[in-house]
Amino acid sequence: MSKKNGTTFNLDHIVESYKKEFPFYQVLDKAGKVTNSELEPDLSDEELTELMRRMVWARAYDQRVTLLNRQGALGNYAPSGGQEASQIATHYALGDGDFFAGTYRDLVPLIFHGLPLEKAFLWYKGHMKGNEYPEDLNAYVPQVIVGGHITHAMGVALGMKKRNKNNIVLSMNGDGATSQGDFYEGINFAGVYNVPYVIVIQNNRYGISVPLEEQTKAETLAQKAVAAGIPGIQVDGMDPLAMYAAVSAARDHALAGKGPVVIEALTYRFGPHTMSDDPTRYRREKELAEWEEKDPLIRMRNYLMEKGLWSEEQEDEVIETCKKEIKEAVTAIGKVEKQKVSDFLKNMYEVSPQNIQEQIASYEEKEMSQND
Repeated sequence: MSKKNGTTFNLDHIVESYKKEFPFYQVLDKAGKVTNSELEPDLSDEELTELMRRMVWARAYDQRVTLLNRQGALGNYAPSGGQEASQIATHYALGDGDFFAGTYRDLVPLIFHGLPLEKAFLWYKGHMKGNEYPEDLNAYVPQVIVGGHITHAMGVALGMKKRNKNNIVLSMNGDGATSQGDFYEGINFAGVYNVPYVIVIQNNRYGISVPLEEQTKAETLAQKAVAAGIPGIQVDGMDPLAMYAAVSAARDHALAGKGPVVIEALTYRFGPHTMSDDPTRYRREKELAEWEEKDPLIRMRNYLMEKGLWSEEQEDEVIETCKKEIKEAVTAIGKVEKQKVSDFLKNMYEVSPQNIQEQIASYEEKEMSQND
């Protein structure tokens, strides 16, 4: 507090007010009981069952791909177990023709968006064909650069607005991305041009090993939307129904021409940042145990079983289906032609300059001799 010319400025209350400005939204508690029936989405029994099926598939996928990584069958992997609500329920709220932009941890929602499983596995292996998407797949290749896709997604949303498309763009990013300039630039331009863009921040508490409190002094990440003049809300990211309801409302808001929305999903990754990471070095077992009690699958399972819509047999069937599909995809990528240096060079330019053409010819000659 300071005084100047008889005026008193009290700045201390401002930070405290942010806690009140951004309430926490939840529909299901950790036991699967409805805490706010007004926010409970109007989904049919079939839609609820399908959402659960996708979440179970996602968990089985995460566990299976983790094993494949340990066996050396795939490249480095970023586990997503625990984030099924912030990923799968979020994506489930999208409509046909909506555009998806995710990170290296968001392969499963990208698969549900239409990416063939074989393409996902080729991407893990660093194969160029893993980046060749069908023309009707409205999505970007998973972004490895933290926050790098946010401005790109904003540009797609601006294009949709100019073309009068009745669709939105949804991007997913972690908490670490909100510390990058791309995040601020993206949401600022999104607000200026009032584009149909929903930005979901999957706040899993850590940017690799850096805890949230060492990344930012902000009380919430949702409040960062205020600087861009757009709405920001905070949602229980372990609650599938809350995430679905929030994204649906944000999508409706954007389609009504009211502009972008930032959603902070409070979630948690049960596994390491990637398979080359050791989370025991920066987080305690007690913390993990506390978040495992909030498991989105437990909540949804209890909620549906009480309605008589889910059973252990259904869950086992989904898991076995996932294993079968993964096995088939692994077999398929084993038949894909190995990459050649000459192919890398050919992909550098639409029209290769003379020096690259010479290198291509040189490598093709070497490659032919190796095959003889």
